[in-house]
Amino acid sequence: MTYSTLWLSQIQFFSSLGFMLMFLALELGLAWMLAYFRVRSLLASPAPYIGAYRFWVRIFALAFILSFAASLPVLIQLGSLWPGLMGKIGDVAGPLLAAGILSVFVFKSCFLGAMLFGERRLVPKMHALVVCMVALGATIMAFWLLVLVSWAHVPVGAELVNDSYRVTDWLSVVFNPALPWYAALFLLASALISAFLVMGVIAAQALRRPCDESSQVTFRFAAKVAAVCVVLQVLAVAGAVQVTAHYQPAKAAATAAYWHSGADADIVLFAWPDTEHAVNRSAWVWPGTGDFWLGRDAQGRLRGLDQFGGMSPPVAATFWSFRLAGLVGLLMALVAWVTLWRARRVGYDASALSRVWRRVLVGMGCSGWAMLIAGLVYVLLGAYPYAVNGTITISEIAGDTSFAVLALSYAAYMLFYGLFIVGFFAMLRHVSRYGVVPVARRRGRA
Repeated sequence: MTYSTLWLSQIQFFSSLGFMLMFLALELGLAWMLAYFRVRSLLASPAPYIGAYRFWVRIFALAFILSFAASLPVLIQLGSLWPGLMGKIGDVAGPLLAAGILSVFVFKSCFLGAMLFGERRLVPKMHALVVCMVALGATIMAFWLLVLVSWAHVPVGAELVNDSYRVTDWLSVVFNPALPWYAALFLLASALISAFLVMGVIAAQALRRPCDESSQVTFRFAAKVAAVCVVLQVLAVAGAVQVTAHYQPAKAAATAAYWHSGADADIVLFAWPDTEHAVNRSAWVWPGTGDFWLGRDAQGRLRGLDQFGGMSPPVAATFWSFRLAGLVGLLMALVAWVTLWRARRVGYDASALSRVWRRVLVGMGCSGWAMLIAGLVYVLLGAYPYAVNGTITISEIAGDTSFAVLALSYAAYMLFYGLFIVGFFAMLRHVSRYGVVPVARRRGRA
């Protein structure tokens, strides 16, 4: 396989995985938000919380359908683009993928239908329990994917025998050192994606009409979740940085643009990494305190990119994707805390906010997705050239599909993904403008 074909294969797979994760994260965040609304409807005045639940459950259902549909191309591409992968890690990946697929079908067949269509047929407490089980099922479904990704970056609990991994300790595989931080990052990103989308939709509604009581309780919940989760996200990033420095020192060095081992480690805030000359052009640095980001060798020296002999990730892409995710996160933190401060002063009535700030919230509605995609690019490109950290490279598992076929299939995938995204936002725009009107069925009428 040529170099360009190999990169096109990765771009196609990353695009499909990114599309799936966008809606999986939204589904997960909305699932727990709906569980909160449904439980609160049992403990307080039910009308505003039931109204909020009935509005957002439609968006949740659409997100679930899109994430489920997007998972099929990802599974197909695992076999078509990377045919050698399962032969090498099948003993680990097979049971994890089976558990994930089983979780989807159990969650879908046992609880999802009752949640979406059983509200008027179940007593309120039972329906609230079903909604909570759906949220728990969505979390378990995401858990198995996170286990597989985190294990590929920290492959403990399995031994490489004859070019294939064999599990020696399932507890170590499942609860590998990277899992807590990867899980925290994804769960917090899911909460932020949902919170900012909710605030954006309510702000769009508030540009046209006053907010009702259900919109106010929804806006209050979303604003508080966003303000808390942006702080927790910083802590999760700090933990993930330490795991990366220990288990993926090449990725850590690329993130910091640290070229020469043993040199003073500054925090490079912004620069243009020059791989050919191993320097940072137009660097803006914070002197000192860069040790936190970097791994160390057996002698305790900081490990630079010069130690990895060409087996390091693309430095510029790794460097900038991390900073792009960080910049979006900082902007989200600023908007979240300013929104919380302003909203508290007006009783969390979005229509009482200034028109400019409501437009800011509308513009920030998809910022969580931007942060997620930038983070995904960092996680995946930072692992290059390995599919399993330090052992199995991407080129070992790649198929022999021609560049023309890859380009044609990628164009087809992107066309469908584009149509799905346009359709999702068209529905979201319609709902935010006109609300969700229940359709009453009468005998003799459709």
